[in-house]
Amino acid sequence: QLQLVESGGGLVQAGGSLRLSCAASGSIFRINRMGWYRQGPGNERELVATIKSNDETAYSDSVKGRFTISADSAKKTVYLQMNSLKLEDTAVYYCNLQGRQTYSGSNNNYWGQGTQVTVSS
Repeated sequence: QLQLVESGGGLVQAGGSLRLSCAASGSIFRINRMGWYRQGPGNERELVATIKSNDETAYSDSVKGRFTISADSAKKTVYLQMNSLKLEDTAVYYCNLQGRQTYSGSNNNYWGQGTQVTVSS
């Protein structure tokens, strides 16, 4: 069974930085894409950043220039470096993996349990 375990969330003052990590464990044949989503209070879950297997990255406009996504394919780990944090970045951040567990299996979405990021003034 594939599991995603996030770490690195916490409380930080506005303007500060945090680094999130997400490690995939268990059986995985192919990772197509990994990424981060977030859900703030009263909001729907939204995409933050993604990184494909060819290292192509994409960011939401709200974090572009402040957040950087990276991955270590050997460790099956994705990172999110968050700089210049704003109050509106407060949310639960979820790790996402798109891939398949076996050669003949279907591509699926997998989610971590979420890690809280709180930005204070």
